Amino acid sequence: MAFVTTAAEAVARIAYLSSDVILSIQPALSTHSDFSKHLHSYSTNRLPGLVAKETPEVIAIRHNVDPLLSAFQPLRSGKLVSATTSSSILLPSVPHLYKLAQYPIVLHVALHPLNSADYSEITAIRQLGFVFLHSETLQEAQDIALSAHALAIRSGKGVIHFFDPANSARDHPIEAENRDLVGEILHLDSARATQLRKDESASLYVDDGRRATVTEENAQSPTEGPSESGSATVAPRETTTEKSSTEGASSVGSSVRQSSVDSGQTISSATSVDSTITRPVTSDDIYDCIISIWAQIARATERVYRAFEYTGPDDSESALFVFGSTGLFVDELREPSSADEFAKFGLITARLYRPWIGYRLSQLLPDSIRRIAVLEQIRKKTTKWGPVLLDILTSLRSGPTANNSLLIVGHQLGYIEPATVRQAIRGIFQNLSSPTPVQNLEVGSSERPPQSSRQYALTQPKVENAYMKILDQVFGERLHVANRLDAAHAGISATIAASPEFGFGSLLARHEHRRRFIGEVQTAAATRDFVTDIPQSWLSKWALSAEDAQKANLVAPDVISRLSNDGSRLASTLLESKSLFFKESQWLIGSDAWAYDLGNSGVHHVIASGANVNMLIIDSQPWSERAAADEARRKKDIGLYAMHFGNAYVASVAVYSSYTQVLEAMIEADQFDGPSVVVAYLPYHKEDDSPLTVLQETKKAVDLGYWPLYRWNPTKEENGDPNFSLDSERIKQELEEFLRRDNHLTQLMNRHPKFAANLSESYGTEVRALQKRKAKDAYNTLLESLYGAPLTILFASDNGNAESLAKRLGSRGKARGLKTMVMAMDDYPLEDLPTEENVVMLTSTAGQGEFPQNGRAFWDAVKDTTDIDLSQVRYAVFALGDSHYWPRKEDKIYYNKPGKDLDARIAFLGGKRLAGVGLGDDQDPDSYQTGYAEWEPKLWQALGVDNVEGLPEEPPPITNEDIKIESNFLRGTIAEGLADTSTGAISASDSQLTKFHGTYMQDDRDLRDERKAQGLEPAYAFMIRCRLNGGVATPSQWLQMDSISSSYGNETMKLTTRQTFQFHGVVKSKLKSAMRGINKALMTTIAACGDVNRNIMVSPLPTRSAFHRDVHQVSARISDHLLPSTTAYHEIWLKDDDSSDEKQTKVAGDAIVDQEPLYGPTYLPRKFKITIAVPPHNDTDVYAHDIGLIAIKDASGKRLEGFNVLVGGGMGVTHNNKKTYPRTGSMLGYFPASQIHLVCEKIMLVQRDHGDRKNRKHARLKYTIDDMGVDVFRSKVEDLLGDTFKEPRPFEFKSNIDTFGWQKDEFGMNHFLMFIENGRVEDTPEFSMKTGLREIAKVHKGDFRLTPNQHLCLSGVPDAELDTIKGMLKQYKLDNLHFSGLRLSSSACVAFPTCGLAMAESERYLPELITKLEGCLEENGLRQDSIVMRMTGCPNGCARPWLAEVAFVGKAYGAYNMYLGGGYHGQRLNKLYRSSIGEEEILGIMKPLLRRYAAEREEGERFGDFVIRIGMIKPTREGKAFHEDVAEEESDGE
Repeated sequence: MAFVTTAAEAVARIAYLSSDVILSIQPALSTHSDFSKHLHSYSTNRLPGLVAKETPEVIAIRHNVDPLLSAFQPLRSGKLVSATTSSSILLPSVPHLYKLAQYPIVLHVALHPLNSADYSEITAIRQLGFVFLHSETLQEAQDIALSAHALAIRSGKGVIHFFDPANSARDHPIEAENRDLVGEILHLDSARATQLRKDESASLYVDDGRRATVTEENAQSPTEGPSESGSATVAPRETTTEKSSTEGASSVGSSVRQSSVDSGQTISSATSVDSTITRPVTSDDIYDCIISIWAQIARATERVYRAFEYTGPDDSESALFVFGSTGLFVDELREPSSADEFAKFGLITARLYRPWIGYRLSQLLPDSIRRIAVLEQIRKKTTKWGPVLLDILTSLRSGPTANNSLLIVGHQLGYIEPATVRQAIRGIFQNLSSPTPVQNLEVGSSERPPQSSRQYALTQPKVENAYMKILDQVFGERLHVANRLDAAHAGISATIAASPEFGFGSLLARHEHRRRFIGEVQTAAATRDFVTDIPQSWLSKWALSAEDAQKANLVAPDVISRLSNDGSRLASTLLESKSLFFKESQWLIGSDAWAYDLGNSGVHHVIASGANVNMLIIDSQPWSERAAADEARRKKDIGLYAMHFGNAYVASVAVYSSYTQVLEAMIEADQFDGPSVVVAYLPYHKEDDSPLTVLQETKKAVDLGYWPLYRWNPTKEENGDPNFSLDSERIKQELEEFLRRDNHLTQLMNRHPKFAANLSESYGTEVRALQKRKAKDAYNTLLESLYGAPLTILFASDNGNAESLAKRLGSRGKARGLKTMVMAMDDYPLEDLPTEENVVMLTSTAGQGEFPQNGRAFWDAVKDTTDIDLSQVRYAVFALGDSHYWPRKEDKIYYNKPGKDLDARIAFLGGKRLAGVGLGDDQDPDSYQTGYAEWEPKLWQALGVDNVEGLPEEPPPITNEDIKIESNFLRGTIAEGLADTSTGAISASDSQLTKFHGTYMQDDRDLRDERKAQGLEPAYAFMIRCRLNGGVATPSQWLQMDSISSSYGNETMKLTTRQTFQFHGVVKSKLKSAMRGINKALMTTIAACGDVNRNIMVSPLPTRSAFHRDVHQVSARISDHLLPSTTAYHEIWLKDDDSSDEKQTKVAGDAIVDQEPLYGPTYLPRKFKITIAVPPHNDTDVYAHDIGLIAIKDASGKRLEGFNVLVGGGMGVTHNNKKTYPRTGSMLGYFPASQIHLVCEKIMLVQRDHGDRKNRKHARLKYTIDDMGVDVFRSKVEDLLGDTFKEPRPFEFKSNIDTFGWQKDEFGMNHFLMFIENGRVEDTPEFSMKTGLREIAKVHKGDFRLTPNQHLCLSGVPDAELDTIKGMLKQYKLDNLHFSGLRLSSSACVAFPTCGLAMAESERYLPELITKLEGCLEENGLRQDSIVMRMTGCPNGCARPWLAEVAFVGKAYGAYNMYLGGGYHGQRLNKLYRSSIGEEEILGIMKPLLRRYAAEREEGERFGDFVIRIGMIKPTREGKAFHEDVAEEESDGE
């Protein structure tokens, strides 16, 4: 049996069982209320309710965002709604409460502040039409909460259940509610009927006339539950008296003014005997209904409840009526020692506060009562007489039962210490017994005990610090935030001080103070009261520019200095206000709570005033929640609201979208003379959300136009400039309409034709539906002219396999005479499915047995539908998956789960199988084709087309080799694709060719689902990778790269693991401009990707510049020697369209004469990578590449002599495909440096001629060598060279990480190697890294060396410039190296959101994971220890994870394979330890392992060696053994 310990828990349990929707109103989304921790636990565990058809929905809402607005939409949809809240929201919600009172909503209100509850919020809203129920003990909280829900269901009225949590804090635990009893009391049939009633009203702010009504059949006894008309029918009235155990009759007791509902009877004089009467619910109905409910509870539990409760002897002469926390009084009156002293004393409380059934109180009291002390626990007293005192006076001193001899004395109940309760009761008795009792006598202290108030202090969410930091950075000491939370305002509560009204008022006072000060300065400048004339001239100069911030702040220090030197009395007087010489940047900071009606008035005042005040309003509603939000909630678009005034500067910004635009907006707002409104987007679900979550939500909102980025300056048109500047590519409809009305949209579209389509269209789900319908109708029209049976083929595909298979099946069906139609599942209108004759569905498997992205909506609809009949549909399903992908036995259900689920669901809906579900398995000899080859003939047989003769031969599938050979030396149709403005993409074949040009087409995967839902194509953009030999760039090149990233990319640069620059987010229209910008910097992108030799890597060597120069020269020679010769790059990217450049000579029609002497027309089978390492540093991971060159010094030890040559390294793997594996390079031997470029050429040529061109997963050099054998391969290279390899020279590697900090080379030059986490160069509010490096590049005269570990070396700093550079590094925090050894040794690839191959997060997640491990490192003394940890989003190995001591390789979103045992020097591969584990399991493995490493390691033992020594993992001796002896054996598939 479960037990309940607090009133809030008891209430939360009842609310969860009794509601469809629970609004959990909290101080902050990350801060639990008294109720929310319980509610969210039930919801997270998906516990069933009694009323909800599915799991009850718990909606967390911040208390300051008009929370009760969220109740209207579900109430009008027929849902039963409750809210759990503190009393603080009641008064601000008055405009909504009077309407909500007419709906069956229950508000559970915990009175605050804790231990000193204020009941004035309850009395203040007593006339709004709600029923009010009060509970005092823990058991009462459970029973009264249940009563409230039952009453709301039966009466249709809103009920407020209020209680003081502290009053029952010391109660013993009670048994949890009995579900059967709860269901009986709620009367579930009545609840179901209530759920069927829906209200189509749309207005929230106008009384729609809704009233809770009751329907009675004339001359018949009504029954509980709603009638067919939808009105409530209440229980019949009983005739027993209040004092009986089951109470009954009632009267109108109180006046209309005092009652919360109409207490009169509604009588129809024109009804027949058989008619029904529908009338408003009266107070009598409410009373009868609650008495009926309490009677049920009494029969089941023997716990009796009444409208008024009296405790005490029947012959009492005095009584206490307590409207407040009664716990202390009850305890004291029950105390045995008090028996004699308080023997004639009774205690009265109100269980049913509204409607106030006054005469029931008079019936309840013993006839002996002569005196009543009314104690009201009301802190905010607004009238002389308390509201409860007036109720009691009206009930007992007026009407037919009036007792004029009864003495009633009001008291104000304050805070009473437990030790003084008896004294307080004595004082009340004494006052009652006095001949002249004092009215409104205060009992206890009016001061709230400081230790007892568990109030939730207003705090700025941590995630919002981003904007505050930017304000601090931009304005520094000039910044003044009028309503900042940490400011001290004497006598003003933090809530009021944080409001816009208060902040605005304080700023107006501040303006006035400075205006008077300027007048005083002007007067002083005209006097002769200074010792010298110097202050006068400076004061005059300052006064002329006092309102110009830049000029005034420039002059102010000099003015203050002159006044300080003067020493006169007038100078001293002015210096008392010296801060006013500076013109502040004054701001009000607010949240989106200001966007609702109840918070918008202050915003209106500021804008309408025209005062020079800046407002920063942070909107935190995530894009993903906007669809679920109540559409009728009038959350204002403050930016649009301000623009309508025409006198305000307005900007809409998002720091996680454009940091630069935020800076521009804040500076412009400060400079604008008038009100400025900067509306800033910072979406979060909880205040402690990670930056990654905020980033993803921001991108969706900005990309889809929900949060457009713009700036509006109404003064610009005075200079002929446009008022409106659009900083993003899409705007929402409301803003579009405003601009059109203002005649700006046309101008804007003319200036930005590339944005025209985005500006002139509004998207929605209806667009998507229309697209589906048009596509289907077009297919039908096409098929009408064909003969044969129809065959509809639907596919869901992530990687293209299912799509290709579906299209091939469609072609084969046509060849057999069928009318085939092939569509993605999500493009198919589901309502047409019952009309199909034959349907075939093919789906691959994503994530943890999930549908691919373009089939999820289809599956969700099929899964949830119950009203489609597929009995006339014949169908078949083929599924593609990998039986080894989820190795653990419990995860085997994920194998081909989408296909199996779809097959079962279609059969359940009546479909008839053409063939059993086919299962394609990547583990079969021919992958999924093995299972498909068995399944397809069965399909043709079932369709009766299996014996068709004369079928044409199918063309073989187009391969990468076909694309290359047909590309005309990498031209393809790239130029035509770039010119096509109808799409942001290029063709699939061209996207393969652009890789050779250094650019990949990608799309933003954070936005895929949302854009699809909006009917948009994916957010296509391109990644550009530069070719930067050896990773060395000049300062001017750095500046050019910085400019390109800001002008054409996403304002960030990526320093890659291949020692070069990478740009993301370059849209197609900017691609050519970006390429030309790179060329302008004397750099290129040719062969940075593709099946060619790529960027050559070189150790940075900051301490040995001469040797670095030698090695770098060799790398340049190799790079130039192996560069492709095609002129396509110049033609496509660099030559102007109308260029007068000499055209290529054409022969034989349009064929361009071009050649590739090294590569030939098909180039290499796969990519080819070369790296150079200089012992003892293996920072380039020399073993991981196709060619690894180990530099060997000459006899002097200072210059380069030659290289040891490694071949056959490679990192690419496919999960669970044991035919693929990583490999470390094999030693061929030594060769002199002068001939090494030829050695590289011949190795590449052997790979060109012998590499596998049929299977790209087997095409890398590592497989060629393993197939051929190292000796055979060496001999072929030597044959081409005409020379032989010499014995390798001795060498030793000691590390493969970077050496951070300042270092000096042999020439006395200084080098600083700085930490750049995962190579991402960007500006954030916390760290202006990009800006800092830009400023350094403007003064630095050396070079920038990018490291293979994604860091940066500032090289060649002479001693004369050292202090300058150090100062700049410190200024921008670039000199910070106080990171853990684990973080300094980490590396991650890009992964989400741009990489199309990513299965999981990497760059955005690894820093978070390390943060969660650093506490353990610190505890165990490992903070400074280097442990090489790497993470990739897929198994292709861009961050070279297979060589790390510990690696995490993405397998599905949030799931990683964990590898252990790599060599610290990069010389040994690691091995699988655990498969498909999430963060919890990762931390559960790593933390104990790190503790064990700290305790058990041997002297100098590295982590990778340690895990092998203790037997956790077996060492990997060679690549082919990578999958052997793994710690977690992969089990067989099904």
